[in-house]
Amino acid sequence: MKNNASLDSDRSRISHACDAFFGLTHQRPVIMGILNVTPDSFSDGGLFTSKETAIGHAKRLVFDGADIIDVGAESTRPGHTPLSAEEEWARLAPVLSALVQESGGPVSIDTYKAQIASRALSLGVCVVNDVWGLQHDPDMADVIAGSHAGVIVMHNRQSTDPELDIISDMLCFFEKSLAIAKRAGIPETRIALDPGIGFGKTRQQNYQALHAIPKFRQLGFPLLIGVSRKSIFKNIPDSLVEGRLLGTLSANLLAAAAGARIFRVHDVVEHRCAFEVYSSLQV
Repeated sequence: MKNNASLDSDRSRISHACDAFFGLTHQRPVIMGILNVTPDSFSDGGLFTSKETAIGHAKRLVFDGADIIDVGAESTRPGHTPLSAEEEWARLAPVLSALVQESGGPVSIDTYKAQIASRALSLGVCVVNDVWGLQHDPDMADVIAGSHAGVIVMHNRQSTDPELDIISDMLCFFEKSLAIAKRAGIPETRIALDPGIGFGKTRQQNYQALHAIPKFRQLGFPLLIGVSRKSIFKNIPDSLVEGRLLGTLSANLLAAAAGARIFRVHDVVEHRCAFEVYSSLQV
């Protein structure tokens, strides 16, 4: 068990890494590289489940320009099978410590379970990417606050409702999540919001959420967009091998122009090049 001095040192490192990451959002588009140590993720399931392949891919993402690596062990794609905390940690444990030490960049954990977040933060992870926006596990906000970490608050729903005013629903959801974060003592400077594209929304509602980026930005927090390779781009012909990449790049560039700041992507080097061009064209 760590003593108080060791815990304080850990919190200081996490705090510094977290603040450095969120500080980048005030300067330029920030790239979050995706690392799935899952057998069933929709795009890259089974590719990076060993320590060697996971570390190698993380290093490649950082080399290509990722500002942070987002590692997840439970697929949250539509129709996924939920994991217990023990099953999720069994996938993470062989790779996470080495990933933090060897990847060359900061690491975030994609989980909605406080137990997993706590273990990951104890290893040096600095941001929790919670697909239920602090509203699934009642201990999550306190775990994040106690570790001096940051959080990505994502909007989510158990099911879709085509008749729902999705923007009003999202604003209410964010209001509740931000109140939870405030009560726990998570600083506002360590919070980003994610509209949750592809989660509990119809395709039309996903488009509405993307169009509403300026409205969400008025809440005063960096906005993360996660559309990488998602099925909202199915209108692109399957014969076009790079179709979903082209759709992702197009959507993310439009999102950047609308004020989004963090982009969770599989294809890092392509986005780095696109954002460099985008930034060079800004007056």
